Amino acid sequence: MARPAAKLFAGHRIRQLRDRDRMTQSALARGLAVSASYLNQIEHDQRPLSPKLLARLGALFGVPADYFGDSDELRQLQALREIMGDPLFGPAGVPAAELQAAVRAAPSLAGQVVHLYRAYLAGREQGTLPTLGPGTRPVPEAVAPYEAVGDWVQAERNYFDGIDRAAEDRARALDLAGLGPVEAMIRHLRDRHGLAVQDGDLAEHGVMWRLDRRQGRLLLARGAPAESRAFWMAQVVAQAEDGARFDRVIRRSPLMTADARALARVGLVNYYAGALMMPYDRFRAAAHDSRHDIERLQHQFGASFEQVCHRLSTLQGPGREGVPFYFLKTDIAGNVLKSSSANSFRLSRFGGPCPLWNVFRAFGMPGQISVQLSRTTDDALYLNVARTVGHAGQSYFDRPRLVAVVLGCAVSDARDMVYATGLALGDPRIAVPIGPGCRGCDRVDCRHRAVPAIGQPLDVGSEERGVVPYRIGSHRPGGRLA
Repeated sequence: MARPAAKLFAGHRIRQLRDRDRMTQSALARGLAVSASYLNQIEHDQRPLSPKLLARLGALFGVPADYFGDSDELRQLQALREIMGDPLFGPAGVPAAELQAAVRAAPSLAGQVVHLYRAYLAGREQGTLPTLGPGTRPVPEAVAPYEAVGDWVQAERNYFDGIDRAAEDRARALDLAGLGPVEAMIRHLRDRHGLAVQDGDLAEHGVMWRLDRRQGRLLLARGAPAESRAFWMAQVVAQAEDGARFDRVIRRSPLMTADARALARVGLVNYYAGALMMPYDRFRAAAHDSRHDIERLQHQFGASFEQVCHRLSTLQGPGREGVPFYFLKTDIAGNVLKSSSANSFRLSRFGGPCPLWNVFRAFGMPGQISVQLSRTTDDALYLNVARTVGHAGQSYFDRPRLVAVVLGCAVSDARDMVYATGLALGDPRIAVPIGPGCRGCDRVDCRHRAVPAIGQPLDVGSEERGVVPYRIGSHRPGGRLA
């Protein structure tokens, strides 16, 4: 039986577009062929948007349909829910309905609460909370430049059109398709920049590559696989030939501090390198033809598993979009190293990720692909593909970095994935229930819960005991609310 689609409320976004175009509510109602009273109810989130109205709004304002279903509001709501789970705010929490009302009515204020909490966390972790004198104000990026850059990349949907097109042009000029990425870039660095590519003993010092301009050479860590060597050379090409382009993009960004801008530049260089190795149109066509077979794409483009997954998550060029994926890279402790989402999947901002998610199960089967159909707390279904990435150590005393990546799409796009082969996508029994981290998760029947959810009554029943010694949101015989 098909599941009903989630209701879409987008009153705030519609009002924003009306204000942008200086359009009255009655004028918009006429353009949509609905009554003014009906539109008024939609704008005040008393009625959901129908698919027909969604299409009309997109055409009228010149925005894609997913603009109204964009997950910015949902991500902000999830972040506030996690924040309110901190004992700092007391045991009761804030009801979800009130948080949702706050995000819709005052999104800028809600965003400032997130920034403030981020600053508080950074100060607590460092053992010293920032002290502000009279007339001073906190600068969120100064406390958390990494998070600020992540928010900016997410706001751009992890797609940078000018950089992508420049890399595609460069790939065509270098004849990457004919020569292969390694040989093409070795030749280009030699002929265009006078650099000889050589191996060096760099890995033991934690260095991947080093540019020696005095001797006209680029040293790459000895023993690195071909896909890493190609990516590193692509980074050097990016910095040498398109640095001004990166600077222009960063100047237009909301990033305010030197640290945040420096991190953003690193991210854009990496973005360019991936786009150079996997040019947009050719890669998108190959992905479609292979049903997004990651290993097949690895061989075709001379790239790593992680590089292919990340590149798939960036294919959001207007009018030539690929499947909207989310992408995440994490270590075994749950530290998120990189993340972005082109769909409605929401990542935990402050709590630990869910242990049922297959990206963590992947650590138990290193080097093997793990496929999972999961159901999130908003009842959405996703197909997730996860695998550990990284390289083996070069000696007994090495401590190789063990990380994993996961790439996921909505179940509605799963038919375009080779990994859906053999899965009964319509069978609800195979969907693994995952959540945003225990404090922000409102599932009442999870055997894997580590800590109670916030804002929910806690029942520690005296006549029965489960795997988890309490339940949330319910009563058991002989139970009492704690």
